[in-house]
Order: sequence, then C-alpha cells, then structure tokens
Amino acid sequence: MAQDNITGKIVVITGASSGLGEATARLLGGRGAGLALGARRQDRLSALVTDLVGAGATALWRPTDVTRSSDVERLVDAAIERYGRIDVMINNAGVMPHSPLDRCRLADWERMIDVNIKGVLCGIAAALPHMQRQKSGHIINVSSVSGHKVRPGATVYAATKHAVRVISEGLRQEVKPWNIRTTIISPGFVDTELPGSITEPDFAAESRKTYAALAIAPDSFARAVAYAINEPDDVDVNEILFRPTRQEFWKSRAARCPASLARLPLVIHLFRPPPGLPGSGEH
Repeated sequence: MAQDNITGKIVVITGASSGLGEATARLLGGRGAGLALGARRQDRLSALVTDLVGAGATALWRPTDVTRSSDVERLVDAAIERYGRIDVMINNAGVMPHSPLDRCRLADWERMIDVNIKGVLCGIAAALPHMQRQKSGHIINVSSVSGHKVRPGATVYAATKHAVRVISEGLRQEVKPWNIRTTIISPGFVDTELPGSITEPDFAAESRKTYAALAIAPDSFARAVAYAINEPDDVDVNEILFRPTRQEFWKSRAARCPASLARLPLVIHLFRPPPGLPGSGEH
C-alpha cells in the first residue's frame, strides 16, 4: 500500500496565487490536505480557493504580504482557528529582479531582501510557536539553484537564496527538540511569473527567452513538496535541488563572462572533515 502522509495535514502556503504556490495548493488539496493560502493578489487567490473547494478540497485564504509580519501571522492564525493546528508551513513567496551590481538598483535589492529573506523569517516566526506547542510540524523554505551558485547579474538574488539555505539549516538544528522537520527546495527554471519581477529590460528579455526554451511545469515543484511531506514522520528530507534535464549548471555563467574567463576551469570543493576530527560536526 502506498504511503499517505498528506491526507488530513494542514498546510499554509505563501505566494499561493500563481506558479509554484498555486500548483502546490492544487496537488496537496487534491490529496486531502487542508489549505490556508496567502498572497497579495486577492482576486486570483479567491478564485483559486473557489476552484479548489468546488473540486472537493478544504481551503481558506487571506491577503498576505510576506514583508508584513502581521499579514503572515493573520494567515497562520486563520489556519489555527479553522483547523486547530498547522502541520506544514511553505514559505514560497519570492521575487527575482536581476541586474548587474553596477546599475545600483537599490530598490530592487531591498525588495529581494524584504521578500526573499524577511518573508521567510516572518513565516517561520508565525508558524514555529504553534509547532513547538504541538511538538510536531514541517517548515519548507524555497531557495533556488541560485542558492547554490552565483552568476553575473544575479548576485543579490543569489545572496538572498543562499541566505534561505543558511537560515533553513540553522532552523533544522534548532528545532529537533520539538520533532519539527525542515526542507529546502531549490528549483531551477520552472514556468512561473518570477521573470516578470525583473525591472531591467535587457535582463527581462534574456530571462523570458531562457524560460521559454528551458522551463518545466510548476507541478514539478509541487511533486517535490509532496514527496518531502509524504515521507514518514521519522524521515526528515532536508534538501531537494532539481532543474530541467536540459538546464546547464554553468551555461548562463559562461555565456555572460568574457571569453578568457569562460575558458578557465571551474572547480568546486565540497569538504567536511571525517568524524572525530576537529570541526567535523555531524553528517
């Protein structure tokens, strides 16, 4: 018999009105999860919940700007009031206004920090006390392939997504006493509205071209979420990184670098000392 650890779970999703969040809501709702959905675009969010409920799912929504901690708290509180608990918090909202640093797009940088980093922290702050009280829960934070590498034009975005991974790893270590699971999901090119947040015309055009050529459907992300949730409660899936099969890990970097730099060998060293040596930590 197939493992079912999704039916009946209460799942809160930010950035749920389109893309990754919408696809995840549809998949989890169809598998029997109770949903609390948040996003800024109330018309689309309301239409999504109406659609889900019409298909037999259980769902509610609240207008949610993740840069406002009070909005995220209201979303989580609505889930607690309706369902009595929260089992999964998915911090999904994000923006990606790429540009090179020398264009000094301070407003874009601030927006990425506010949404991509502070938004995740607001989600953690809203959900964690309830999960600690329950002595159970699962926090899923959305990073990116850019959380594992840096390329020209995506420096600040990559920094915010690296931050998500650091925050998530620290969270993982801190919440073990309460039996709380944590997962980082790092997608590559997935067909969403994320490129629409790019304000620089040349970068926006390049991004649209790349996404049109490579992006895979957002239900790929939803399936990754479902996999992490569906594992038995004694299994903690800490990180999932996925991308389109055709996506070159370093292609964009080489394409944007001078030819002399693009020819240089790229070497990555991932090192952890063997057990017992100073600094080895845990596996």
